[in-house]
Amino acid sequence: MATKKVTAVIKLQCPAGAATPAPPIGPALGPHGVSAPKFVQEFNDRTKSMEKGLIIPVIITVYQDKSYTFVLKTPPAAVLIRKACKIQKGSGNPLRDKVATLSKKDLEEIAKTKMPDINANDIEAAKKIIAGTARSMGVEVEQ
Repeated sequence: MATKKVTAVIKLQCPAGAATPAPPIGPALGPHGVSAPKFVQEFNDRTKSMEKGLIIPVIITVYQDKSYTFVLKTPPAAVLIRKACKIQKGSGNPLRDKVATLSKKDLEEIAKTKMPDINANDIEAAKKIIAGTARSMGVEVEQ
């Protein structure tokens, strides 16, 4: 069996269950001959069980015959932290201005959610990575 030749790898961040062929999706897929409406349909079908509008990174592999496969990743840590703290955005000056506090329970939940995609060997290492992201956003982490 011959393997198909990969012509492009496209990385996008799309809202779960609410992606549209409008920019950035259409212009990213168009030049590679991938049908944006078809991709959007498949993406929305695979993400409909997730919270609507949650940003989901997706890696699309396009093959020479214009077919494609895609892999869904876990939402970015910053998005999960904002959701847990119920804030719109992080601090403009994270060292001086603290915008929220992340509880130990929320920190652990986010670390567990991110485990498949994070470069950590155990949950404690993952919690440290998430805590670092939170601090860089001006969110204090409970000790």
